[in-house]
Amino acid sequence: MNKKRFRILAFISMIALLVLSACNSDDSSKGSDSGKTKEDYDFLSILTGGTQGTYYALGGALADTISQETGIKTTAEVSQASAANMTALKDGGAEIAFVQTDIAYYASKGEMMFDGEVIDNVSAIGALYPETVQLVTLEKSGIKSFEDLKGKKVSVGAPGSGTYANAEQLLEIHGLSMSDIQPQNLDFGESQESLQAGQIDAAFITAGTPTGAVEGLNAVAQVYIVPVSDEKSDELISKYQYYAKEVIPAGTYGIAEDTPTVSVGAMLIIQNDVPEDLAYEITKAIYENASKLTHPKGALIKAETGLDGIGIPVHPGAQKYFDEKK
Repeated sequence: MNKKRFRILAFISMIALLVLSACNSDDSSKGSDSGKTKEDYDFLSILTGGTQGTYYALGGALADTISQETGIKTTAEVSQASAANMTALKDGGAEIAFVQTDIAYYASKGEMMFDGEVIDNVSAIGALYPETVQLVTLEKSGIKSFEDLKGKKVSVGAPGSGTYANAEQLLEIHGLSMSDIQPQNLDFGESQESLQAGQIDAAFITAGTPTGAVEGLNAVAQVYIVPVSDEKSDELISKYQYYAKEVIPAGTYGIAEDTPTVSVGAMLIIQNDVPEDLAYEITKAIYENASKLTHPKGALIKAETGLDGIGIPVHPGAQKYFDEKK
């Protein structure tokens, strides 16, 4: 082989190696964990909600379980709940968060409070339990129906929150809007205090029952939960399919009769770049130990219903766990 031909072949081989190296580099940057490993994590945060809601109490119990099972210190953090949690995970403010299934769906589509802002760098760990939409008032208020809310001061949660969306949609189904009431943007604890002090007339609270804020209120005054009729529930579910019918059993908050209402689902989400093996361990820790939790909602957290109502992609690590349980 002459020198000129050898140099040409050597040059072609060098170019091929450079191209192959570039392709391998591109491929290595792909994947849900962005190159991170479990060893990169010394600490995990779970965003929950206000201190008077179910998320915070249950989040503390789950954090303890994850710490014990994965060896990574995990803590539950107070937050503004569902919508704020979606945004915080998108921005890297935590690794795990509680969120309503309807809010996660809105975020994945860039709808409602996420109008024009699609959040696609978080995925699902799994479903937890039903979150009951409760329109709470006091027996002495005289409010017995949604129509009685006209002109009244009503807590509807923070703008952009899951509770706010639920309030808006339930008002709509009953022929009302925010302009028909005097909306107050209060969290659950503030709603409890304001109802107790007579500063507001009613409050929307979306949380697992029994909810701490409502139990606290019932300790000092007789609570009344405004029912949602079957007809209105059907109308709501027909338009917003992430709702389900729910019943608050008699005896809850001291109420005398079963009270029909509706619910959405509570779920956990996780950043996409959490490594698959760590997401698997987190998911396994939650669903294998839920029945041992001190929080009563632990009894409702089951692997067989872990994918129910999930409207966003599931993290590969979580999916691996659920596939093993089939």
